[in-house]
Amino acid sequence: MMTDTHSILLLSAAAISVVVLIVLIVWVRLNPFLTLVLCSIGLAIASGMPLPKVVSSFETGLGNTLGHVAIVVALGTMLGKMLAESGAAERIAQSLVDAFGPRHVPWAMLCAGILVGIPVFFEVALVLLMPLAYNVAQKTGRSLVTTLLPMAAGVAMVHGLLPPHPAALMAATAFHADLGKTIGWALLAGIPAAILAGPVWSSFISKHIAAPQHTALSDAFVHSNQERELPSFLTSVSMILLPVALMLVGSWADKFTATGSRPNLILHFLGNADVALLIATLLSLYQLGLRRGFARDQLLCFTNECLAPTATVTLLVGAGGGFGRVLIDSGVSSVLLGYALKTHVPLLLLAWLLATFIRLATGSTTVAMATASSIVAPMALAITGVRPEFLAIATGAGATGFSHVNDGGFWLVKEYSGMSVADTLKSWTVVETILSLVAFGAVCLLQWVL
Repeated sequence: MMTDTHSILLLSAAAISVVVLIVLIVWVRLNPFLTLVLCSIGLAIASGMPLPKVVSSFETGLGNTLGHVAIVVALGTMLGKMLAESGAAERIAQSLVDAFGPRHVPWAMLCAGILVGIPVFFEVALVLLMPLAYNVAQKTGRSLVTTLLPMAAGVAMVHGLLPPHPAALMAATAFHADLGKTIGWALLAGIPAAILAGPVWSSFISKHIAAPQHTALSDAFVHSNQERELPSFLTSVSMILLPVALMLVGSWADKFTATGSRPNLILHFLGNADVALLIATLLSLYQLGLRRGFARDQLLCFTNECLAPTATVTLLVGAGGGFGRVLIDSGVSSVLLGYALKTHVPLLLLAWLLATFIRLATGSTTVAMATASSIVAPMALAITGVRPEFLAIATGAGATGFSHVNDGGFWLVKEYSGMSVADTLKSWTVVETILSLVAFGAVCLLQWVL
């Protein structure tokens, strides 16, 4: 058991490391990757971590993060490149603008984020939808802020609140919540939160910050050739929805097939995010490439050249994971949990606070939901009067908010948008904070009314 003095020192070291991290990036203008490495090592040493474990802790976090993110970013970027080169992204963008009208583009992007984000991780949905955000912004002359933020808000909402997303499903299972009711209540609480965080906030903040008109990634995804024949809307949207559908089938495989059977194993394999994206990428090379007259050498060039701009994104996401791992291994997360449990707070508030603390310390929505739900669930079994569905949603709301520099999603949004760290804090961090606070407030209101 840690002494109070040691716990305070740990929390102080963690707080100082985050402040130094922001100062070095925002004011000193040090490379963010170098800053994350330096602050991670500095925090590990300051917390008293054995020297042989200092670097290995950071490497473990970086490696674990890149093990998933690197593949997702690479395959998703290739698929996005094919959507751009073939005109599929342009077709979808035009259809969205036509359906919603130029004045309601943020609403179109919010709907796209919710639809695509339901069964997939945040990073997957973001890389799938970024070509749409770039193309819609270009076609309507809007700031990328007003297309990216609503889309990302929709993805973030379902990521933390809505089963069958893995994180939300995990929390609902821990609290023995009814999945159907959880989905219904989560939509009731989450959609107003996503509206305020997405279209409403982006319309306001876009007047005060500006995303660059062109970035390395946007130039790879956007084309201005208006004379070319575009693929059909059905073909275009199917390329995006195919990996989504495969992952959705995989997540529900146990409902349709016997657990452990060969069909069950095949469906789970096809539903793996990496496999689903690989299948969609290969199919796009044929459907959007060879069938539309592109030569094999052209396709090779497309897939090679689109990877260069992702190097920075991938390294920053990995370094954010390394920083988060150091926060865990140093004992900061355990200290936060200990202090939270000593306070006598309502169960809904405790679930939200625990998830929020862990999210702030680790940067991971999934880790925050898993840890907070595992602590609160045993208490919930002994306390009546609180619906398990509301506890699951409150945990997800806490795990969704306050994204900052130790969150891989923060760096993805920053690099894809081309915004500075300061502007990303003003825009994206506030988006996730609004999502968290409004969704939690809605759950508390529902609990009070019902």
